Amino acid sequence: MEEPQNTVLHRAIQKVATGPEYSKDLEYEEALETMEFILSGEADPVQIGIFLIALRMKRETNEENCGILQAIKNIAPKVVADIPNLIDLSDPYDGYIRGIPASPFLPAVFAAAGYPCVSHGVARVGPKFGVTHRRILSAAGKQCDLSISEVKGNLENENPGWSYLDQATYCPPLHQLNELRQRMVKRQIITTVEVLAQPIRANGKTHMMSGYVHKVYPSIYANLARHAGYDSMVLIRGVEGGVIPSLKQPGRFFSYADMGEESATELDPLSTGLTHPTRNVPLPEQLADIEQNNSEERLEELATVAAKYGLEALQGVPGGTRDSLVYSGAIMLHFLQQTSLADAADRIRTLLDSGAALEKFNQHQ
Repeated sequence: MEEPQNTVLHRAIQKVATGPEYSKDLEYEEALETMEFILSGEADPVQIGIFLIALRMKRETNEENCGILQAIKNIAPKVVADIPNLIDLSDPYDGYIRGIPASPFLPAVFAAAGYPCVSHGVARVGPKFGVTHRRILSAAGKQCDLSISEVKGNLENENPGWSYLDQATYCPPLHQLNELRQRMVKRQIITTVEVLAQPIRANGKTHMMSGYVHKVYPSIYANLARHAGYDSMVLIRGVEGGVIPSLKQPGRFFSYADMGEESATELDPLSTGLTHPTRNVPLPEQLADIEQNNSEERLEELATVAAKYGLEALQGVPGGTRDSLVYSGAIMLHFLQQTSLADAADRIRTLLDSGAALEKFNQHQ
């Protein structure tokens, strides 16, 4: 007799939550079935929390990562945009809290360079509960609740050539877990894999652009990106795990092309003509304590500041936000066009100073 579906999660917990010596890894199919049950809305929240924390404590395997990701992809839409290239920009869904992020404005820059770009995320989620792309773009006057067909239209249309897609739109069952994840406090496997859901891709090539902090993640993300079907990947060691590298210190990024093996490339901001005194754009004095007090009101204040800096950078105003767009944008163009990093940086500067990137940003509804 077939066992009731609600034992799938129970069996998974029995395997992964038996202590440091006896916990066992899940096979790919087991992880897939368990996550599909969680996303069905029928699982007990306490058991979901136990399962996710137990996975984290024993350390997730590649098979578990891919199984969890595949369950998400199975219920996310599979929309194909009629474009030769698409940059899928996935910053940390839990946002930024230690500086002023510039990355929400990169899609407009890439669109001006001839590469449609989609970013995606949520309003707020743990473990960091920082300011996100959605909040900053909303503060800059952009609509962030577009349907996936509207996002597809924005990408296929040269004007604007970029868009934002919210998780609440493309995967409501996953988004409904956010309240539980906030109560769990710590990072778990969903934080790692949700950025690769890829609800929309190009009928040509789809390029993943993301970031990391800890040394173990390049191989993890490269394995997940190939599983998800990204034609290429650029994974930058960025501030707060995002796509903007340190503006002050040497860094690196990992990449692969045509589903091949990943390799590392060393970075130095001096190679793009940047001499910046700090790693990122510092918080203004009135927001210096936001890491300890990240209320809704404070996050909105940070989003407003980031939107102001971003719009100024799109107008070519010198400063850390413009430098961030130049550096990160240059890395992606350097990879896609096989030009020197210095030439790619000059191209980004031209797009900013000419107003071309600002025009693309303004064309988005």
